[in-house]
Amino acid sequence: MNTIAEHIADFLKEYPPFNHLTFEELSEIATNIRVVNLEKHKILFQVNDVLHDSFYVVASGVINLSVIADAEETLLNKCNTGDIFGLRPFFAKNNYMMTAKAREESIVYAIPIATFRPFVANNSEVLNFLLESFAVNTRNPKDKENLIGKLISDNVFYSDQQSEMQYFQSLSYNISPLKTTVTAIVQDVAQLMTESLKNNIVICDNNIPLGIITDTDMRSKIATGRFPITISVDKIMSSPVITVVENVSLAEAQLLMLKHNVTHLCVTQDGTDKSALKGIISEHDLVVAQASNPGVLIKEIKRSQNPKELKQIRERLTDLIQTSLSKNIPLSHVFNIASEINLAIIKRSVELSILDLGSPPARFAWLSIGSQGRKEQLLLTDQDSILIFEDVSADKYRDVKDYFLKLAKRTTGTLEKIGYEYCPNGHMGSNMLWCKSLTDWTKQYDSWMNTPGENSNDLSSIFFDYEITFGEQKIEDAIGNIVSKNAKNNTLFFDFLGNDALRKNAPLSFFKKFNVEEEGPNKDKFDLKTRALMPLIDGARLFTLHYDLRGINNTYQRFKQLAIIDSKHSEIYLNCADAFLTLSKFRTLEGLKNDDSGQFINLHELSKIDKEKLKNAFAPMRELEELIKSKFQLTQFS
Repeated sequence: MNTIAEHIADFLKEYPPFNHLTFEELSEIATNIRVVNLEKHKILFQVNDVLHDSFYVVASGVINLSVIADAEETLLNKCNTGDIFGLRPFFAKNNYMMTAKAREESIVYAIPIATFRPFVANNSEVLNFLLESFAVNTRNPKDKENLIGKLISDNVFYSDQQSEMQYFQSLSYNISPLKTTVTAIVQDVAQLMTESLKNNIVICDNNIPLGIITDTDMRSKIATGRFPITISVDKIMSSPVITVVENVSLAEAQLLMLKHNVTHLCVTQDGTDKSALKGIISEHDLVVAQASNPGVLIKEIKRSQNPKELKQIRERLTDLIQTSLSKNIPLSHVFNIASEINLAIIKRSVELSILDLGSPPARFAWLSIGSQGRKEQLLLTDQDSILIFEDVSADKYRDVKDYFLKLAKRTTGTLEKIGYEYCPNGHMGSNMLWCKSLTDWTKQYDSWMNTPGENSNDLSSIFFDYEITFGEQKIEDAIGNIVSKNAKNNTLFFDFLGNDALRKNAPLSFFKKFNVEEEGPNKDKFDLKTRALMPLIDGARLFTLHYDLRGINNTYQRFKQLAIIDSKHSEIYLNCADAFLTLSKFRTLEGLKNDDSGQFINLHELSKIDKEKLKNAFAPMRELEELIKSKFQLTQFS
């Protein structure tokens, strides 16, 4: 094996699913890999391109995945080192449905599907990784030691995150398949398929499926002259058939087609080829299923004309979240879906304001901050936002700012009607303090980060959790550059943030009792947000800023990424990630039950097991606290 192939094999073995293969197998794959160098903004493939014969792994750099919807390019995902993308050729035959473009100078490995397919078929670990990753769009959920690399689904019509839920749904399929017997003649069967406009026919004996013939069989075996048209169908049928039970999910169906390299699955009474045929699933059925999923809410949002319609969609999202939790769908997966729908609602609210006020006088960006910016808003909590408009000449500044204040007030008003309460601290774009030009925002972040003690009154850490909802991506990038520049070697800033992260009240007393509220309307209840979740959120943000991890806003994902960057303390970060999901689920269930923010939980209503589970989730906080103390010089603001 040459040195380049050896280097590639060494790289791949660190990332799932390749870490389930032997070095010999990886070496075989590596010798067939093509190294692709991409300049900044170079497109690897785009919407409607013919499928490549390879899928891709990011070796270095960042690859953006995007789609065009309603004449607008929407960024779906950013693929970093170790991430897999471009898997569509594994699952479908029609063209790419998204664009892959280098965000910066990047190197990707092109892995030929023909080379890799046998390893999928013969290795259950690899297959399981594909199934679970494709279903929940997370890093390998069972691999606690190697939580590196994620598999991006790129055969959906909306964002992969918006469409994840579809992989848990049951499939609709043809319940009246075309059938024939083993003695039928190929010519007669071909005529029957043509007249019925079907591309497949199942060969049965007393309704027990024995084999299947497809258009492909007709082309490759009959049209080529390999077999005469006068023979019986049993000579060219594919047998045995691959069978499934009636309630097979989309994910399972896709992975079975991949594993067995087939385009059709037979649905039988008990899921085996020894029971009666109930129907047939084709690749086309999978494509149709992909179009009828929660992403449909996104389309409805785009068509909405008023707050009332948006409010109804938001209520349906609440139902979706409740159903998802009752089915034990991973919370990280639910976060992804909910965040995309929440952001789409905010975006549409901004659009409706623009339709009322007329075109903006300057380019701008609406950034969601806080829980919305972190993509963690499952419940209808308050709204947080900032508005940044491009620099304009001094004589235009007042008029431009007036327009954007009006825009922000209309937008926050719409969101309030939908159910997102106004931020009690006024952290909204409709507040003139948080609606200003890029230069003014630059000065604001410079001031916060370089002289934090002098500006502690108006410095809220949620201003460092932001996600663009509407407007110019370049403006958000500019803010990211400012934060990144100011964070470098800024011990004073991290001193301030570190102390702020440790200021929260402890969840348990010295005697391991819950510290509950002693007075007020929530007397005797436990403050899940302040005492349990915020220390984790603040800690994840602190280390994310320290390591300059850009584009990762979600607390759970931040901890997962930190475990990779700072491998020495990976166990602490991974424990914190699990604790965050546990606590978030408690809060969400409490909020859904009481139709509120879920901040305060009634401990008397918890079982003994749930109380222990809650206490166990507090354990990583102490380790995180010690890590913060040892990592940062917490002196001046202590």
